[in-house]
Order: sequence, then structure tokens, then C-alpha cells
Amino acid sequence: MTMIAATLQAFFTDRLARQRQASPCTVAAYRDALRLLLVFVQQRTGTPPANLDWADLDAETVSAFLNYLEDERGNSTRTRN
Repeated sequence: MTMIAATLQAFFTDRLARQRQASPCTVAAYRDALRLLLVFVQQRTGTPPANLDWADLDAETVSAFLNYLEDERGNSTRTRN
């Protein structure tokens, strides 16, 4: 498991579920947003999500993802943030 995979797993199981006691809808929203990001990065780099690491999520990539959400998916700036 890569460092990013372990961190995401801990975020969902420890942070959202235990510490924040987030609702299932909140957990699903985070899950869906992160899934979109991971698929975007895979399409951009060719690296499967299971092999991604933090270096793959640099500022340029995240900025490109936010632009993608606005330009191609039609999300408003407020929604995408």
C-alpha cells in the first residue's frame, strides 16, 4: 500500500468516521470527490490509483483538476472547492 493509500484509508476510517462522526452522506461526498481526483490523475499520468503517491498530487495537478471540474464537469468555483 502506498503512503497516499494508507493516508486516505485513515482519513475515512479514523478522521471522518470516528473523530468527526460524519454522516454517511458526508463520507460519500468525500469519497466521490477523491475518486474523481484519483481517476483524473490516472488519466493524466497513466499511474493507477493504487500506485499513486503524494508526489503525484502536486500543486499543478490539483490546479488542473480544479479547472477540469469547472471547465468540463460544469461545477461552479464554490461547488468544486
